[in-house]
Amino acid sequence: MRKFLLCSVLTTTWLVAPPTAAQPPDFDQAGTRTAELLQALVRIDTTSPPGNETEVARYLQTVLAEDGIGSDIYALDPTRGNLVARLEGDGSKEPLLLMAHTDVVGVDPAQWSMDPFGGEIRDGYLYGRGASDDKGQLAAMVEVLRLLVAHNVPLARDVVLLAEAGEEGTTEVGIDFMVEQHWNKIAAEFAINEGGRMSAVDGRVNTISVATTEKVPWRGIRLVARGTAGHGSAPRLDNPIVHLAAAVAKIGVYQPPMRLNETTRAFLSRLATISTPEAAFRYRNLEDPLQTARIQYELRRYDITVNSMLRTSISPNIISGGFRRNVIPAEAEAELDIRALPDEDLDAFLDTLRTIIDDPAVEVTPPTSMRPAAPPSRLDSELFMALERTQQEMFPDALTLPTMLVAATDSAQVRAQGVQAYGVGMIRDTLSGIHGTDERILLEGLRLFVEYLYRVVVDVAGH
Repeated sequence: MRKFLLCSVLTTTWLVAPPTAAQPPDFDQAGTRTAELLQALVRIDTTSPPGNETEVARYLQTVLAEDGIGSDIYALDPTRGNLVARLEGDGSKEPLLLMAHTDVVGVDPAQWSMDPFGGEIRDGYLYGRGASDDKGQLAAMVEVLRLLVAHNVPLARDVVLLAEAGEEGTTEVGIDFMVEQHWNKIAAEFAINEGGRMSAVDGRVNTISVATTEKVPWRGIRLVARGTAGHGSAPRLDNPIVHLAAAVAKIGVYQPPMRLNETTRAFLSRLATISTPEAAFRYRNLEDPLQTARIQYELRRYDITVNSMLRTSISPNIISGGFRRNVIPAEAEAELDIRALPDEDLDAFLDTLRTIIDDPAVEVTPPTSMRPAAPPSRLDSELFMALERTQQEMFPDALTLPTMLVAATDSAQVRAQGVQAYGVGMIRDTLSGIHGTDERILLEGLRLFVEYLYRVVVDVAGH
């Protein structure tokens, strides 16, 4: 198993006074217990649809009860329950919410090299659908609650665990339901959720990305071209496939304007300190009027994730039209994957697309669904500073990077309620298989994440 290096004193002692006189937890033992819990969670198939998350919720109830931790299940659909557990503090500070979803995306078993729901351990990795997204994080959060109880940590804040259903596309049974009908059960000042990650080089953690904001997915925006159906032997000027192809080409070339916020400015500034000279120059000079056009072009070609953080992104991903080779169809359409900056104006953006397409034969439809937009979580909050302190204690040579997540999580709904929410995560490599084949999690990374999360929770919620 690969080992990740820590300053030796940090594996046995705290750099600051511990919250109690008791010894800090045995994190090796905690990591083993977390891995065993993760195996059990992976073996419960919660593919959405249909979900069946209630089975996970009930299993977690029994696990938590072993340590005297009570919990409740709230369900809009009886098979898709959401579990809430609470450790009570003294009420001197507002609660801390720990979030992780219990549903997983589907699999093609024929493409996997092992049972997707077997929880197999091989070469230091635990494999299975949901191992990285998001049952590994859930198992770690459950372990943190158990450690807080076992070590009798005095709490200033309630620590609330929410294991929510439906994150993978059916939020109406999960976070939407909890916010709309049971907000008093999960209301908090701060939240920790998925959305970040640790990265490591040569066995040493070098960056910890913390998502302080995320883009807003505008689902269902389509380009619909209409014309006159006819025989393919007599080409028509109003052929909708021709009009649609031209519209998609225009949208594909267009890049919405760059717009930075507090998170992305801090991200670029910090990232520049650990980047190659060429990359650092780009990050530091991105807003230089004399350099920005060239730099943005280079980012679009060579650094697409950073490029997407800086603007609303558009990707035409589905195109359809026609049903026979010799028939001109009456309609053709393309679906756009649009991830908007949190402050993007939807109506103005759709008008911009219509102006770029400039074709009355092509309709631009509004989205059919979207997550709520909210301002980024602050970089000077108690929780963000606790995340940075913990990184400095555990990984003094690493760097915390505030990040705009280009994907979407249930943090959007709690941020919209005024909660300062932060996305964290464990070590992931290019083979982690999130939403893909042979999804896996590094067991040593899971152990480190349990320690990292425990220290953060004690810092921000303990006395």
